[in-house]
Amino acid sequence: MKKKLYKSGNAWALLIQKAFLQLLDIDPEVDEVEIDIKDKVMTIKKAGK
Repeated sequence: MKKKLYKSGNAWALLIQKAFLQLLDIDPEVDEVEIDIKDKVMTIKKAGK
């Protein structure tokens, strides 16, 4: 799936569909995520407690 970034204040943002968050068991109101970049690939996962 291709997505476009959009301007948000002085940064850029990416919308993540609710279905993807549900598949990853991420509740954006309470959970934090970990972002890792390796070999120009960004990985986002639910942060461990």
